Order: sequence, then structure tokens, then C-alpha cells
Amino acid sequence: MWKNHPKALPFLFLSEMWERFGYYLMIGIFTLYLKDVETGFAMTEKEASDLYGTFIALVFLTPFIGGLVADRYWGYKKSIIIGGILMGIGYMMMGIHDKTILYLAMTLVIVGNGFFKPNISTLLGNFYSEDKYKEQKDEGYNIFYMGINVGAFICNFFGAVFENLFGWTAAFMVAGVGMFIGVLVFVLGTKHYGDKTAKKGTQPGDMPFSKIVLFILLPSVIFGIIGWLIKGVASDTNPEAFIFGSDSTDAFIFACIPVVLFYSSLYFRAKTDEKRPIGALLAIFAVVILFWAVFKLNGSALNNWGDKYTDREVSGLAKDITDNIKLTKELEYKKDSVAVYDNAFRIQKVNGEVVKEVNYPLYFRNVAPDKLPKEGTKISVWASNLSQSINPFWVIVLTPLVVAFFTFLRSRKKEPSTPTKIAFGLLISALSVLVMVLAVKAGNNGSEKVSVLWLFANYGVITIGELLLSPMGLSVVSKLSPVNITSLMMGGWFLATSIGNKLSGVLASMWDSYDNKADFFWVNFGLLLFATLLMFALLKQLNTVMRERGIN
Repeated sequence: MWKNHPKALPFLFLSEMWERFGYYLMIGIFTLYLKDVETGFAMTEKEASDLYGTFIALVFLTPFIGGLVADRYWGYKKSIIIGGILMGIGYMMMGIHDKTILYLAMTLVIVGNGFFKPNISTLLGNFYSEDKYKEQKDEGYNIFYMGINVGAFICNFFGAVFENLFGWTAAFMVAGVGMFIGVLVFVLGTKHYGDKTAKKGTQPGDMPFSKIVLFILLPSVIFGIIGWLIKGVASDTNPEAFIFGSDSTDAFIFACIPVVLFYSSLYFRAKTDEKRPIGALLAIFAVVILFWAVFKLNGSALNNWGDKYTDREVSGLAKDITDNIKLTKELEYKKDSVAVYDNAFRIQKVNGEVVKEVNYPLYFRNVAPDKLPKEGTKISVWASNLSQSINPFWVIVLTPLVVAFFTFLRSRKKEPSTPTKIAFGLLISALSVLVMVLAVKAGNNGSEKVSVLWLFANYGVITIGELLLSPMGLSVVSKLSPVNITSLMMGGWFLATSIGNKLSGVLASMWDSYDNKADFFWVNFGLLLFATLLMFALLKQLNTVMRERGIN
């Protein structure tokens, strides 16, 4: 696999693998932890989804500044190491059960990712700028992307075992250890990096950092505060008069305005020969926002689907194996008399008094009557965060097939352009949502649990779309960006990801407002279909720009 690639690739692959191990372990348990009424924060689905959306949005917003600092001042090696250390500390602090500590830990992860994520991706692209590796750039990014998903696949098993045995704190500690291993691996590969980690410095015509702070970052903070404070029109459905759904969403959207204007200004201030490439990248950034809005539901709405709407009971040999390796929990069925549910509580009347029962296993709420166990019977269910390993499982399985397919087409000079791959990635992603529409119908609108195979099918289809879009996006940024702002434009890709992530949180927070859950997925399908049509409309112009630059 490494034969025709730079010697640095294995180290970057393994470093990113361990970094993603920590990140996706944390993400896999994050909303479950927030909603846990015994040892978590007892948040509602809406509260947890909103915080999740804001968190992952900010995680992908900071690469804007991290890429800028690496390009001009720190260089890539220093930025990556500092970013990784901050993230590792942040993960370890998350398990401390205190809201102030939780927000501080989230801040460290947000800042750390800003220095780590764009710069390791840009560093990889630097090695493929050499003539002997140019043809392998898309393949190199696909291999790198597989490393991400190896970490994302294995981490949830560790998260389940440590949470089952020792609790949330231990699971978050394991995430931190994974991050520190990633930093160590990166340092061990130093001798293979050469001058590729060096800063590019400030180029003629670049905006001074002081002006970026004064005209972009400061206005972004001010706009965010305005978004937090300003109110819209109150109504029965929006009594607190939020403009976009919550204080944090309002603040985030307002804060993005100066940053979006800055990226738009890059086009108008660019040299003549750089205008079209920058314009093409900005168009792609705008389109992929909607992809990330739907794709990132994996940590919120689809995590919720795996937890509450999926049959997770294991029996026979599978039960024996998973029980022994602590991937399951035992639940005792208690006959459900007249009862209602609030967040994760079971509420019932006892002698005329309302009693909230915390430890009632809500798993049984929507088990079909003929499948309910007898009173007092215990069953084993696999840990719900394990559903987060389905997507990376498909990435690991399908990446070699996708790479082989495009290598075959390249050998026959029929390989589609990178923008064409992105367009078809969006189309396939839209089709994946229809799987969940069918899953809702199979479960009678959530009144009965459905097989985990529905999640496997959904993730299987969207993973094909993801492989045509996400690594290709990283590749096209590296191909089209002017040399002196490559990391900055990589930050633009992550800005688009950030906005999409926040929109994902907004979508997920609306889950409980849909009586017919299929409508929730139809909305997602409509968003992706719109993005697909827009991308195909832009395709001719984007391919022209690629040909003008002499790249595919």
C-alpha cells in the first residue's frame, strides 16, 4: 500500500488514526453522557443535540485560525504537536462531572483541533506536490482517510468496555491516551518530513495578522455576542424568541458572518490567475455544507436511533462472547403499568404521588408486546455507542475497492475529475437517507424497535458518498489553492464543515418535534438533493478550472 507513496505517509496515517481514535471515542459517548440522568447531566434530547452541534461546529471553525498561524508563524510540526496535546488534555477533563470543567475541556478540544486538523491534512498534500507523487494524490488522501476510520472503528469498543467497567470518566481518559499516542507517532516520523513542515511566511499582498484580528476575529466575537443577545419574535413554539432555534445557534451563525466575508474577499483581492481557482473552491465549500449537515447526524440523531429505536438484544453465543468482553449491559424488565416518560425518567403514580424512577430501563419502551420478556427477566444489550463504529467499518471495507476502481479508470484514462466525484458523492449520500425513511416505516414510526441492519444499510450507502466527497475535498483544496494560502483554504474547507456541523445539531434538536419520524429524514433528503443539483449545475465550470490548472 505504501510502495508508491512518500515515506512520511505511514507516520501521518498512524498519527491521524490515533487522533481520530480519541476524537470519535469522545463523540460516540458525548450525547449519551450528557443525557445520562445518574452520572451525566440529565439533558433532554434537544439540549444535548444543541450542545453537540455547537461543539462540533466550533471544533471545525478553529482550523481557520490554526491554518493561518501554521502558514505564517509556527509551521506545521509545532502546530500539530501543540494541537494534539491540547486535545488530549481536553478529552481527559471531560469525564470530570462539573459543567464548568466540561466547557473548559470542550474549549481545549476546540482550540487543539484548530491547530491539528488542517495542518496535518495540508502537510500530507505538501508531499504530493512533488512531480513523482502528483498522480497518487487522490489515492494518498484515500489511504490517509482510511487511517482516520481505523481509529474511528476500534475506539467505540474501547469506549464501551471502559464505560461499562469503570464509568464515563475512564472512557474519556482512554480517548486522551489515544490522542497522546498520535502525537508520539507524529514526532517519531520527524526525519521523513524534511522541509515540508516549514512555515511559508507572509507573502506580498497577504493581510497582516493584526488586521485579521481587528477586522475578522474581533468582529466575529462581537457578532457572536450580538447573536446571543438579540431576540426575534416570540411565539407559542418559540417562547424565548430565538432567531435560529437557540442562543448558541444564534451566536454561532452571527459569528460566522465576518469569517465568511473574509473568505469571499480572498476572491476579489486575488491575482487574476488565482481568481478562478479560489472561486471554484468557494463554490465547493458552499455546496458541501449541506452534506455535513446530514452526515454529522451520526453522533446525534442516528446515535439516538441506535440507542432507542434499534433492537440491541444479544443472545446465545453472541451473548456469551460480548458479556465476557464487557460490550453489553444487563437490563431487568419491570412491568410497565400506567407510565409516561420525561427525558430519561420513567414517571408513574404511586399512591397518588408522582414518582420519577431513574433506573428504569427505557429500552423496553418500544419493544413489540409479543417480544417483551417476563417480569423480572434480565436481558443483555450491546452498548449503544457501538453503532458509531458502523460507518468507519464501511470506510475500511470500501476504501480499497474505491481506490482500486479509480486506479483502474485512471489506467484507461477514464477517471472522472475530482469535482465530478464530489457531485456523485452528494447524489449517493441523498439516496442513503431513503434507507432511514424505510427504517421508520419498518418500525411503525418508532413504536417498535428495528434491526441494526437498517443502520448498516444506511451507513453503507452514505459511506460510498463520503468516500467520493470527503477525501476528494481535501485533495481538491490541496490542488487548487494558491501556494501561499494552502492552509488558509484548508481552513475554509473546515469552515464549511463547521457550518454544516452546526446545522446538523439544529436538525437533530428538531427530532422530537416530528410526530412522523419519516418526515425528519425526508427533510434531510431534500437538503442533499438540493446540494446535488447545485453541484451538477456548477460541474462544467469547475472542470474547466481544473483543466486550466493542468490537474484532474
